[in-house]
Amino acid sequence: MKSFSEFSLSALLKSNLEKNGFKEPTPVQAQAIEPALAGRDVVATAQTGTGKTLAFVLPIIHLLAEEPARGGVRAVILSPTRELALQIHETFVMMSAGSQVRAAVVIGGVGENSQLTSIRKGVQVIVATPGRLYDFLSRGLVALGHVRILVLDEADRMLDMGFLPTIKRIMAVIPAERQTLFFSATIESSVKHLVETHVRNAVRVEIGSTTKPVDTIDLHLYEVEPDRKLGLLQMMLRDEQGSFLVFARTKHGADRLAKKLSRDGVKTATIHGNRSQNQRTQALRGFQDGYYRVLVATDIAARGIHVEGISHVVNYDLPQAPEDFIHRVGRTGRMGSGGTASTFATRGERADIAHIERILATRLVRRQVSPEVCREVKTSAPVIEIASASPRPQFRRVRSFAPRRRAI
Repeated sequence: MKSFSEFSLSALLKSNLEKNGFKEPTPVQAQAIEPALAGRDVVATAQTGTGKTLAFVLPIIHLLAEEPARGGVRAVILSPTRELALQIHETFVMMSAGSQVRAAVVIGGVGENSQLTSIRKGVQVIVATPGRLYDFLSRGLVALGHVRILVLDEADRMLDMGFLPTIKRIMAVIPAERQTLFFSATIESSVKHLVETHVRNAVRVEIGSTTKPVDTIDLHLYEVEPDRKLGLLQMMLRDEQGSFLVFARTKHGADRLAKKLSRDGVKTATIHGNRSQNQRTQALRGFQDGYYRVLVATDIAARGIHVEGISHVVNYDLPQAPEDFIHRVGRTGRMGSGGTASTFATRGERADIAHIERILATRLVRRQVSPEVCREVKTSAPVIEIASASPRPQFRRVRSFAPRRRAI
C-alpha cells in the first residue's frame, strides 16, 4: 500500500487522515491495517517511531463505527505508561472526529472521578495503563464483558515493568472470542508465551530489525570523565540546534542535572516517577511545544514519549539494561527523519559499551572530547560554625523578705 486511500477504510477516516497530513502509510501500517480490518489477530514488531499507533487505532475506529449501536466497552488498549496512553488517546480523538466512537483514558497519578464520569457517559474504547484499569475492574467500576478487541501496545515493556500478573487478570475477564492485537518493539521469550496463549492464527508483521536503531540515527560515543559530562552537554547545547532529550539513570540525578542546566540559562524540564501526572504532562507538553529546549528523563520516558522532531538524544548516564538503549535513542529519527544520539561513558564503562554494541550489532562512532570542555566545580557544603557551650550561668542569691516559717 502506497497511500491511505488504497485501504478499506471509511470515507470519514480517509478524510481525517488527509486533514491531519497523513498520506503515505509506514511499512508497519501498510502490513498491519488490512488484516486488522479483516478481524484477524495481529502480532507486529517494529522499531520505535515507525507509526504503530495508527496501525491499531484506524482499524478499531472503522470496525466499531460499522457495528450496530450497543452499550458497553467494546475495545481496550493497554499501554505501559501514562504518557503513552494519553498520546494514544489524542490520536484516537483526532482520527475519530465526526464519528460516534468515543474513548476514555484510565490512568494512575490523577483523580479518578473525571475518568469514571467519562466511562459512565458511554464510551466504546478504553485506553489504559494496566494498574488503574484493574483497580476499577476489581472495584466493579467498569465492565469488560462485551470487549471484542484487545490491544497490547509496547507489550514487552509492560512485562519488563512487572505488569504480567495484572494483564493476565484483565485478559481473564475479557471474552475469549475477541480480536487481539500485539504491537511491540521487541518480542522477548516472556512475550512469546503470552502471544502463543492468547492469539489465534495471528498475522505476523516484522518490520526491520528490532534489535538496533533505525539507520537514520547517527550514533556517537564520547568517553568522558564524570566531572566533564556537564561541560560536554553544555558545549553541545551551545554548538548545536534543536531540542535535546537527555536520559539520566536516577530520579535524583535527573533533578540535579535539570537544575544545573536551568541555572545556565537553558529552559529545562524533568519527567520521572516522582513527578505528579500534572507535572509530567506539563513538562511533556512544554517540550513538545518548544517552550523547553531540554527534557531530562529517566527510562520511564524511553517508550512513553512520542514527540516529533527531537533532534538529539543524549545518554548522559548509561541505561541499566542494554535493551533500553534501543528505546532511548528511538525517540529521535522518528518516521524516517534524521536524528543524533550521543552517549557519554567513562573509561570504566567500556565493557558496558561493548555489550551494547554486541546487542545492536553495530559500532558507535567514537568522538573526541574537546579540551575546551571544562570540569564541573564541586561546591562544598557551607561550613556552619557552632558556638561552644557557654559557661553555666551564675545565679545571684536574692534576699527574701517573706516571713520565716515557724518550725512545727
